[in-house]
Amino acid sequence: MVRSTSGEATPLWTGRYYNEGHTGQDSFMDKLGEECGVFGVFGHSEAASLSYYGLHALQHRGQESAGICVANGESFHYHRGMGLVKEVFNNDNLAPMTGSASIGHVRYSTSGESKLANAQPLVFKYRGGDLAIATNGNLTNAPEIKEQLEKEGSIFQTTSDTEVVAHLIARSKQNDIVSAVKETLLRVEGAYAFMFLTKDKLIVARDPHGLRPFVIGRLGNAWLFASESCAFDTVGGKYYRDVEPGELLVLDFKTGAVTEDRFSPIKQRAICAMEYIYFARPDSDIDETNIHSARKRMGRQLAIEAFVDADIVTGVPDSSISAAIGYAEQTGIPYELGLIKNRYTGRTFIQPSQELREQGVKMKLSAVRSIVEGKRVVMIDDSIVRGTTSLRIVNLLREAGAKEVHVRISSPPFANPCFYGIDTPSRKELIAAVKSVEEIREAINADSLHFLSHEGLLTAIGRPNVEVNRGLCTACFDNRYPTPVPDEAALGCGCD
Repeated sequence: MVRSTSGEATPLWTGRYYNEGHTGQDSFMDKLGEECGVFGVFGHSEAASLSYYGLHALQHRGQESAGICVANGESFHYHRGMGLVKEVFNNDNLAPMTGSASIGHVRYSTSGESKLANAQPLVFKYRGGDLAIATNGNLTNAPEIKEQLEKEGSIFQTTSDTEVVAHLIARSKQNDIVSAVKETLLRVEGAYAFMFLTKDKLIVARDPHGLRPFVIGRLGNAWLFASESCAFDTVGGKYYRDVEPGELLVLDFKTGAVTEDRFSPIKQRAICAMEYIYFARPDSDIDETNIHSARKRMGRQLAIEAFVDADIVTGVPDSSISAAIGYAEQTGIPYELGLIKNRYTGRTFIQPSQELREQGVKMKLSAVRSIVEGKRVVMIDDSIVRGTTSLRIVNLLREAGAKEVHVRISSPPFANPCFYGIDTPSRKELIAAVKSVEEIREAINADSLHFLSHEGLLTAIGRPNVEVNRGLCTACFDNRYPTPVPDEAALGCGCD
């Protein structure tokens, strides 16, 4: 068995799904949780160190655990741990990780069980040798495949959908790893950006709809792969292009060759709209669209659709700042830092009382009284999930003396759960699924409330109008899923 630098063995999972039971990554801030981020290197002598810094740049996509696996053409070295990248890695555990190819992973923090078993890359041993897998996304048909494999005699040590992929590769009758991976990817459905590492190959693949972002970079003669292009800037690399939907790239240690192949034709392109709205860093580009610029356009469009006379515009930090600037520029209303984020709350082992938890948002945000007192405030946010945080922030502004609080959301109402790797509550917990806009306004104690229209969102993101829905997945807003999705009741989400 391949062991990590800490001596750990094959992991055990405790949930049916990779993200099962995780109903919000932050008990104080009612925000969506991204599944993870990946970073890969091929053809560089300092692959592990580059992955370390690349994962730092992707830390916003996952704070629960981190891991890196390195191959040198003959063997593996890997290390995983709980916590932030800087907490998991140090000189002692990075030093043995020598090799010219690596894959790295960060996983998001959840309110469910936090165990090392959930950390990636996952490392397996099968008849073809050692195999490490890192992925961003979620396989919607993994439970059905797992059930079938178990009936045929497979024994699972985990309940991760990533292990399902490993079993399919191991059971394939194909004679080489590339063919086995292709065959496997044709059996699974959902959203994914996969990296497969063997002792002599790195294979990367993106789902046929392109739901999850996946980009290619260059650093000299080396190749880089990441969930977001901002990671390339951190390591001194340059963006090269996006991995195409359905594309499979094979990088060979022995020859140094990079083979551009595909396992599937491009299906209806459906890039996750929430990446543009909330998840991705402002300095990232997705499909050659800059995130900060797209969010500013959302704010401008929101101002056109829902102008209100006010004294100041403020954004909920951090993801709403760009949209707030756009709204202010379009309306001519001054943009001010009416809300300040406390970046040093960190994680704590001290569980506050219920009474203190109700005030927990104040640990994350503070309203600037001297800025908002006596003012009519336009508060820009990127989304409303359950509505609890919106209520708390509106009340923060009122307690600081705001005369009026008008809420503007730079996305349509979030009314449907995501099955593609974004941690969302059940449908009945999504406030937009059970209340009208006016009812939501009353629930969050705002003077007025408007959401960006669906068409306004598509226009603001700016993708060419030559594909269905401009090549975006907006299922969380319109209930139009680009792939088959599981029955919500069967998943135990509590939906009616």
